[in-house]
Amino acid sequence: MSFPKVMFKVIENNKCPIFSYGDQFTVTGITIPMTDAKEQTCFSTATLTSPLEKEKCKILHGDLTKILMQYERADKIPMCIVSCSGCTGSLRLEYSKENAMEDMELHDASNTEALDAMLPLLNRFDFFKHLEEKKIQNVAHYFKVAKFAAGDIILRKGDRGANFFIIVKGSVHVLNKVGITITTLKQGDVFGEMSLICNDPVSATIQVNEPAVILYIDRKGFQKVFDQYPSLQLYFTRLMARRLNQSNMVRAQDLSSGMNGNLNEIPPEALFQILNMNQKTGILTINELPQGTARFSFRQGALIKAKYGDIQGEEAFYKILKETEGHFRFTPGIPTADIEAPEIGFFMKLLMEGMHRLDEERNQKASGEEEIRSKGCLDCNATPSLHDRDHGHDHNHDVHRQGRGGQDHDVSGHSLTLCPIR
Repeated sequence: MSFPKVMFKVIENNKCPIFSYGDQFTVTGITIPMTDAKEQTCFSTATLTSPLEKEKCKILHGDLTKILMQYERADKIPMCIVSCSGCTGSLRLEYSKENAMEDMELHDASNTEALDAMLPLLNRFDFFKHLEEKKIQNVAHYFKVAKFAAGDIILRKGDRGANFFIIVKGSVHVLNKVGITITTLKQGDVFGEMSLICNDPVSATIQVNEPAVILYIDRKGFQKVFDQYPSLQLYFTRLMARRLNQSNMVRAQDLSSGMNGNLNEIPPEALFQILNMNQKTGILTINELPQGTARFSFRQGALIKAKYGDIQGEEAFYKILKETEGHFRFTPGIPTADIEAPEIGFFMKLLMEGMHRLDEERNQKASGEEEIRSKGCLDCNATPSLHDRDHGHDHNHDVHRQGRGGQDHDVSGHSLTLCPIR
């Protein structure tokens, strides 16, 4: 029986006596909680694989096992950064989807069969069109086949490039540094070549848009194919020229029209911080909001004007932080009359106050909902009140039992720190 597995990679080493930056650990298995009339039992198949040449660390083994116990299955562990409990030193490890590339590839026999089945399709891709027909199969077998789910991160901006990719099925988004989609790549498109050829860090994040089947080849195999088949050098020369032209067009568009996107991709607080930290001057317009259009003016990163519907000033800023849906556009430049306008307030103080208000409102809402559920469950035979009907409260016994049984339970009592990657 094959259990799901994930890979953690050391991204920070604070005087750890055993492990080094870049070391990788595989966590495999499932955890099954069982309860009977007398006791609760937890059955686990947790297995930790660590670098062969390094000593075993029981502290790290326990830390990673606790994460598996918390999420019950390795494949349910979210992308996160983990801090070990520490001894004389400590580590920070990252689990991200690209670390799990080996998990997604097919076994050798299945890989060969899949590649052979794909050959008629590969013949139509630009990459393979530059090869003689009899050589296509030889080159194809240098590649491996991997499957990705929607939302998976294949490459992250700033990482060291390790593979060249060809999309066989599905599509991926190319994201800039603030998470806005620059372009979408589809069947037959390639990515990852620039960092291999130029030996530069990955220039953009690649996120799967829809379930994808992708061919990839590592750096060593890529160099061998590149040297062995000169016709591919012409392909990459033309591709790099096209990439450079597209990059220049995007840069020119960014400078002339500013950035744009959606609040469900970049929350308001992150958007405001980007403009502040980069000392931007211009007007941020947000449309498609419940209370109309919002406009915020920035001068060298300082907030000088704020309006959301009929609300202005600080309150407009606090109000917009609650919104999760809407389309934004930042236009460089402000009217001459606003050049001397006073700041609404110190930006970080405004942001901290806004987030504090947001947290308080969420806590109050959660407490109110819990109180309504508790009152409703005390007497499920009571006649639903007008308040219950307005808020969709259901007095059905089965619903209550399902709701209680379906609650998520956390594992506490350990010193792990999970930081979701955004």
